[in-house]
Amino acid sequence: MPGRQLIMNFEVTPTSHTFEAYRSRGGYATIESTLKTMQPADVTKEVADSGLLGHGGAAFPVGRKWGVMKPIPGEIHYLCANADEGEPGTFKDRWILENAPHLLVESMLITSYALGVRHAFVYIRGEFDLPWRRIQGAIDEAYAAGLLGAKLFGTEFALDIVVYRGAGSYVCGEASGLITSIEGRKPYPRNRPPRLTVRGLFQKPTVINNVESLANITGIVRMGAAEFRKVGTAKSPGTQLISISGHIAKPGVYEVEYGYPWAKFLDEDCGGMLHGAKMKCVVPGGISTKVLTRPEIENLTLSHESVNPAGSGLGSGGMIIIAEGTCMVRLLQVLLRFYHHESCGQCTPCREGMGWMHRIIDRIVEGKGAPEDIDRLYAISHANDGTTICGMGDAAGYATVGILNKFRDEFEYYITNKRSKCDGRLECLA
Repeated sequence: MPGRQLIMNFEVTPTSHTFEAYRSRGGYATIESTLKTMQPADVTKEVADSGLLGHGGAAFPVGRKWGVMKPIPGEIHYLCANADEGEPGTFKDRWILENAPHLLVESMLITSYALGVRHAFVYIRGEFDLPWRRIQGAIDEAYAAGLLGAKLFGTEFALDIVVYRGAGSYVCGEASGLITSIEGRKPYPRNRPPRLTVRGLFQKPTVINNVESLANITGIVRMGAAEFRKVGTAKSPGTQLISISGHIAKPGVYEVEYGYPWAKFLDEDCGGMLHGAKMKCVVPGGISTKVLTRPEIENLTLSHESVNPAGSGLGSGGMIIIAEGTCMVRLLQVLLRFYHHESCGQCTPCREGMGWMHRIIDRIVEGKGAPEDIDRLYAISHANDGTTICGMGDAAGYATVGILNKFRDEFEYYITNKRSKCDGRLECLA
């Protein structure tokens, strides 16, 4: 495995997700010792000192987000675990939900203690069946064992966790869209400020953390911030779960220590390219991150400080490998179809812009494109940038501009010759 393991550090068996198995690995010992030996502010400080970065895509420091919410005794606060994993190619949170659900429950207990939360939610994508059954089963087991509810471990601390199943819309994974969905309304994102940590769910202070971000909390409190910082790099402490798919020999979910050589990860840990093909490019962290070619990643490490200066990001950890011979025009068509379909329609630049982009790329693929269509795609991408409430309009533009910048010649060839330079292929041939 690529580096040290903090989350995938046990053998997965048919029963390793159960309460009994988690207890045998020392599960729930950290929340018990935390309640008896640490003050809530100490927990927040430990997480802030660890330098843990959010794993939902933005890589915002978790401790800083927590620090914005100032618990007031008697006032209602909420915690939401964002398990609405909808970015194409991103499926690493599913691994935690399916294989380590009690780790998430214990981490939510510790987080809730730190933030003064009495009620917490797991917002999970509706299509996730096994992940939903596993996390709901873990919560039921925790209640049965007296680890959720009132007066936990003989203290006054109490917590209830509710699992809320969404309807599978991409925008529900956006933090404020998630909140409005729980409130029973159409999941339109909200304008900010005020931040959700000031006025969130039901107008009360709310912290929303990604599943993987939360799953790190138990380990950080157990080992201490100083030990956690020994894993990874100075600016990217810890590890990242990477779900890798596409034209790669061994797709799946890997836990990678930050700072691990990218090329080594692909060539050795992931078994190299499918069918021995040559790599054309990679989507590093979900489709909203800009593609990088193989030469561009050759000397990079898997860390934010290495990937960001190269013009992209690790994002959600959803890595997609693309082989030589893949038609980038057809690939962009697939991506824009997704964005157009998933736009919630609240903001005009996103609602109309996605439609225009989708229609333009469809026209090119049909052999009816015009030379100026490439500049139109650029113009709409830039027009969407920063003009929508959530980041979806920006994301579609990033993906489009990233592909056009690297593979403009394929678009020009398609428009001129009314056919693909790569025969329209998306698959990797043996």
